Amino acid sequence: MRPLLVLCALVLGRAPAVASPPSFPHAAVASDHPLASAAGVEALRRGGNAIDAACATALAVGVLHPQSAGIGGGGFLVAWIAREKRFVVLDFREKAPRAVGRDFYLRGGKADPRLAQVGPLAVGVPGEVAGLSRAVKELGKLDFARCTEAAARLAEGFPAHAPLLRAIEGVKGELPKYPALGGILMPQGKPLAEGQIVRRPELARTLRVLGKDPQSFYRGAIAKEIVRSLREAGGVLTEEDLASYTVKVRAPLETRYRGRRIATMPPPSSGGIVLTEALNLLEHERVGALGAGSEAFMHLYAEVLKHGFADRARHLGDADFVSVPVARLASPAYADELWRRVGPKPIAHERYGSGQGGAPPRDGGTTHLSVVDAEGNAVALTSTVNLYFGSLVIAGSTGILLNDQMDDFSLQPGVPNAFGLVGNAQNAVAPGKRPLSSMSPTIVLENDRVRLVVGAAGGPRIITATLQTLLGVLDFGLALDVAVAAPRLHAQWMPPVVFVEKEVPQAVRTGLAARGHEVVEAPPGAVVNAVAVEPGGARTAASDPRKNGAPAGY
Repeated sequence: MRPLLVLCALVLGRAPAVASPPSFPHAAVASDHPLASAAGVEALRRGGNAIDAACATALAVGVLHPQSAGIGGGGFLVAWIAREKRFVVLDFREKAPRAVGRDFYLRGGKADPRLAQVGPLAVGVPGEVAGLSRAVKELGKLDFARCTEAAARLAEGFPAHAPLLRAIEGVKGELPKYPALGGILMPQGKPLAEGQIVRRPELARTLRVLGKDPQSFYRGAIAKEIVRSLREAGGVLTEEDLASYTVKVRAPLETRYRGRRIATMPPPSSGGIVLTEALNLLEHERVGALGAGSEAFMHLYAEVLKHGFADRARHLGDADFVSVPVARLASPAYADELWRRVGPKPIAHERYGSGQGGAPPRDGGTTHLSVVDAEGNAVALTSTVNLYFGSLVIAGSTGILLNDQMDDFSLQPGVPNAFGLVGNAQNAVAPGKRPLSSMSPTIVLENDRVRLVVGAAGGPRIITATLQTLLGVLDFGLALDVAVAAPRLHAQWMPPVVFVEKEVPQAVRTGLAARGHEVVEAPPGAVVNAVAVEPGGARTAASDPRKNGAPAGY
């Protein structure tokens, strides 16, 4: 499709007359890599359901996109169990090690963000294996070993691809200090070339062991090797940290929008709260009449996001540790109160306070996948290692690349993290605490049947990309692939600007500036994967062209 045709259609609020997105009569998987989506379909064809497919896909993505995810990270899962008509929400977010406290990352009284972004002290206790294996055991139909098979095969060798090569460029200056990872990404001292085979045999062996005994990640030989390697490098994670890790079953955060039931992730996700606040605010406006991509829509969109992100900074943290006013923030009554402050001009920034920071960086350290199976079960699963390649630390002989999730805590009140997000004591570091996340896995129902499964990668832009895609489908009637590919705007309260992708038309930028917005062009920073169920039951699927993903189905 020509970009000009897409832009014209978006500004006018109409979907362009183009070929439909991939459609499958029975089941569909959308992820960041065609081989990962195929792994999910393989699980379905072997008799698995959406949960099995999601776990097989997630494990495969972790091999194919080590810059984005992997078993050294963690994530969130929102599932719809069709036969039982219920949601299941699993939180397998990483935890802070017991030795890490509020002042751990301060040096000379000031936060040293690098300690939480690179190296052994940046590592949170991984939850991916615990979360995926529990999901399969309690909700799936296959053995966990079946779900690890495709990932283990891929770890033996897969062709290097463009997103991986771009990520290597972003970290290659650091790799001499991390030779285990450097040996994989820069064999013979040179970055991988496109199509060159990436081999991770140690990870393949580990995946096969975990397929038979996932608990060995947390107790036993694999756990011991993770701890030994981190201790040797100067880390503080212990065997007790791993052995005491638990997956949390949480109640979904639900709201209604245009008569539809929407379920998303509660804290420690900030994404669900911001998304819910925004939807509750947008219920006050006939959004579809504004025109997708129009200046009027983009202004309103930016304004409602300011409220959500300001509340993120004020109130949000791990609800197991601090009091979070979820019911109030997610209530229509609170939206009624906020709506009185939304108008034709931007809300004065001083109403919220002050902060700093530039455009959020490109975030390669997260992935999202969406699945709908033949029975109508659905999974929205987002997982992460945080920044590109996480901590850059590989855990000894296991081949596991470990996360740098500690950067998602507020290391010091008011000090932005790598994404320019500020926070307070609600999200301060504490032993065993889970850091706040922007991950926003979301499922939309119509009459207790799945209508849309959506989520994104991209730091705080996860929230805005997920929301904009959802609105594209539900309010503007865009085809799913058009909604996923549409030019995006991002606003997160701090810094007090709106970021636009280069495809956003100049007329829209000029109009926003005339209203009083500071408009800054930023590179693409979020990647959406979504599945929609059409009125006739077909599953349409779309993977974001920003990361060269591809859906699969049957």
